[in-house]
Amino acid sequence: MNRFQRRVCLYPTLLLGFSLVLFFYRNPPPSIQDVDHSKVNVKSIYDITVKDIHGDDVNLRTYNGKVLLIVNVASKCGFTDLNYKEMNILYEKYRSQGFEILAFPCNQFGEQEPGSNFEINETVCKVLKAKFPIFEKINVNGEDASPLYKYLKEQKGGVLGDSIKWNFAKFLVDKNGHVTQRYASTTSPLQIEDEIKLLLG
Repeated sequence: MNRFQRRVCLYPTLLLGFSLVLFFYRNPPPSIQDVDHSKVNVKSIYDITVKDIHGDDVNLRTYNGKVLLIVNVASKCGFTDLNYKEMNILYEKYRSQGFEILAFPCNQFGEQEPGSNFEINETVCKVLKAKFPIFEKINVNGEDASPLYKYLKEQKGGVLGDSIKWNFAKFLVDKNGHVTQRYASTTSPLQIEDEIKLLLG
């Protein structure tokens, strides 16, 4: 093959390469940053499975027909003692009527839940005397946030963005799994007792 023939054979290859570069320049594939990881593709809270503090799976359909208060908790927060005390009061008062509190430890705020699941369970049961279910430690913000919290935030956005702002944010869920209210960390459990009673009927 002489020099002229080699050039003729090379042109289609160059043309194909140029066409591909032009195509991807005009139609770039989505980068990792462009992909929205914040959404969770579920239709109901009952489609979600979480793990309890012992690592066992709990499908939230278990709580179908119950009013739920879902709270991200921490053992070393300034809000800890008050919230655990008042959540215990509400739980003892309304559990027999179909009320449940689901507590999810989280270390994303001031690193105020640093222990292992075993250590958290020891503290919560022996020191804080929690009587309601405790689940395994999770993240509530970011790409690796629990699917439950991604769903909760989709259903009820917060002030100045959907992200959870601090420990002891609260979501109230009705008997049909609808997220009805979202409360800031500064709202104590007993402040929402009337809403709980209303949902319980």
